[in-house]
Amino acid sequence: MSYNRRLLKLTPMLCTKDKHCRFSENQLNSLAYLSLFGAAFIAATLLPAQSEALLAALLVASKYKTWLLVLSATAGNVLGSLVNWRLGVCIEKFREKSWFPFSKETMDRAISYYSKYGRWSLLLSWAPVIGDPLTLIAGVMREPLWRFLIIVTAAKLGRYAVVTFLVLGLF
Repeated sequence: MSYNRRLLKLTPMLCTKDKHCRFSENQLNSLAYLSLFGAAFIAATLLPAQSEALLAALLVASKYKTWLLVLSATAGNVLGSLVNWRLGVCIEKFREKSWFPFSKETMDRAISYYSKYGRWSLLLSWAPVIGDPLTLIAGVMREPLWRFLIIVTAAKLGRYAVVTFLVLGLF
């Protein structure tokens, strides 16, 4: 079998006789959910990004299952927060290095805040600016993973549910 034929069998596209390829409706739907998952993942890490706009656009398109959009966004966002938590667990050994991105004062202030308000401050993990560092500090403070996941999932799901209700006019 030629290389091109093998490639066509492996390619997730439907090709017409004149070799013009297009994505099927199912593949486009899957790509939308995957894109939202990826945007939500990146938005939850310390990188600047926003997933709510993509969620709103996909909701307005009315071509996708609402519950799957919310599930995709929530799963991606929680996984991104989990990356932050894991970084927090591992970050302490680098705290004294000159290239460390946070000053000692910033880290001490964040740890003090987390110590004062405890695990329930993770309910703000959905919030812009403070949410991502909170998940990192939860790792530094060795918050148990199971508890971290429950609280952060509830916060992230709540945020995407509110965005969904607002976009769809259910409020």
